[in-house]
Amino acid sequence: MAYYRQVGSVPQKRHTQFRDDQGRLYYEELMGEEGFSSDSSLLYHRGVPSAIVASEIWELGDQSTVANHPLKPRHLRLHDLFDAQAAGAIDAVTGRRLVLGNADVRISYVVAGAVSPYYRNATGDECVYVESGAGVVETVFGTLSYRTGDYVIVPRATTHRWVPDTTDGPSRLYPVEANSHVAPPKRYLSRYGQLLEHAPFCERDLHGPDDVLLAEGTDVEVLVKHRGDGPGGIVGTRFVYDTHPFDVVGWDGCLYPYTFNIEDYMPITGKIHQPPPVHQVFEGHNFVICNFLPRKVDYHPLAVPVPYYHSNVDSDEVMFYVGGDYEARKGTGIGIGSISLHPGGHAHGPQPAAIEASLGAETFDESAVMVDTFRPLGLGEAGTASDDGTYAWAWAGRSL
Repeated sequence: MAYYRQVGSVPQKRHTQFRDDQGRLYYEELMGEEGFSSDSSLLYHRGVPSAIVASEIWELGDQSTVANHPLKPRHLRLHDLFDAQAAGAIDAVTGRRLVLGNADVRISYVVAGAVSPYYRNATGDECVYVESGAGVVETVFGTLSYRTGDYVIVPRATTHRWVPDTTDGPSRLYPVEANSHVAPPKRYLSRYGQLLEHAPFCERDLHGPDDVLLAEGTDVEVLVKHRGDGPGGIVGTRFVYDTHPFDVVGWDGCLYPYTFNIEDYMPITGKIHQPPPVHQVFEGHNFVICNFLPRKVDYHPLAVPVPYYHSNVDSDEVMFYVGGDYEARKGTGIGIGSISLHPGGHAHGPQPAAIEASLGAETFDESAVMVDTFRPLGLGEAGTASDDGTYAWAWAGRSL
């Protein structure tokens, strides 16, 4: 996100001597995208950021997928995957279970009540949707608070950990892990990176770290997910660092983690039904993220408010239902915590009875997060485990 911030102490000029009160130099670390050719931030550490004292294999959870073959739409019940009572022992990093994935993106789910290990994803950015819960994400840039409805955007290779506040229960998290960067749609940005007037959100809605952590410690373990020859092209390493990675006294730049809450998204509506791209909030390489929110609907006197049937000739559509009453899916068993997977090659749309029932509606009370991918998705172990097995026949009235 090309939106400049400065946090903590930085020198007058970059790449010049910057010392503490005892005269010791701070160590610069440039975190930059696309090989010094895109957004970056410059961090100032007390210790050497590359000083590791151990490197061991970190065995990731099951990252394998199976093809959606024979091809069919699916209903996945994510709330069946975790016992909320056991969430106190589960963390937001090692407790993730893979639901769907391909070479561009992996979608997981976790119900977490425990503090996670220090972690960074070196394969790509993470966009974690907070279905419910609250807490903080401690990062090398400082602390981010999160709450229900937040997207937490963590840039590639950002060391961080999740600290849930379990006062009102564990955090239900929906991590979308990219093999690329994640950013607002290009059509909403100026050539210099500012969000434009027709964008459904603006920089005021993005919340980055406000202060540095200045943590101390030695022999600090950090789990790193990175590219390799494992399932999905990823493997894990456990580094041990000589000094704490959160020893940053200050930083500035345009690359940093931030949160964005769906309550701050302004839905775009029209006289007749608007296509899904108007609901887009982020994009990565070969996938997009959209959110469907409570809104006024079409105002043409003969409008049909629910979606028309459409064939996903270029993409798989993953809809995660997170609130309200989703009009187009009535009668299928889909509810909050459900995913519908509509694969490329399958024409899909509303349940037949939902079309007539929607006529004359002025508002929809529904919330969902959609990921559209441009390569087919395979089912992870959690996708297979949560499949209801009957959704494909719903349009013929045979789902229940």
